[in-house]
Amino acid sequence: MGSRYNILFLCTGNSARSIMAEAILNRKGKPNFTAYSAGSHPTGKVRPEALKQLELAHLSTEGLRSKDWSEFAQPGAPRLDFVFTVCDNAAKEVCPVWPGQPMTAHWGVPDPAAVAGTPEQIEKAFREAFMILDRRISLLLCLPLASLDKLAIKKELDRIGRQ
Repeated sequence: MGSRYNILFLCTGNSARSIMAEAILNRKGKPNFTAYSAGSHPTGKVRPEALKQLELAHLSTEGLRSKDWSEFAQPGAPRLDFVFTVCDNAAKEVCPVWPGQPMTAHWGVPDPAAVAGTPEQIEKAFREAFMILDRRISLLLCLPLASLDKLAIKKELDRIGRQ
């Protein structure tokens, strides 16, 4: 593995979890990581509750948009080193063929956008999803990727996804 890594976070709608993961990693992973997000069936808009969580954490929301995962399978797309699914639905779908055969892992997070209830309950669901993603990304950033072989990295990524 190299010293610069491109990571794609996938979810069905690309409106909350994958968007938050993209913003978290782009802040915490500088300069060695660049994060992207996409969805198999993007909603076309980012959930305001997800943007609120990012703003509360003082993370940039600039450039965040809901987009189709096919953008990353096109010629000229960034070469991906890792692809993480953050929702169970996307993990079950047939993904495009990613150039460069990136390493994959499933980091399922409960869908805060599916929560119905009071505004406080909805905000709590988005906060909890943010915290799970933030913790997992912090664990990823602690891995000595340059000194691990692919099998060891895959084992660690899967372990992080179960945390």
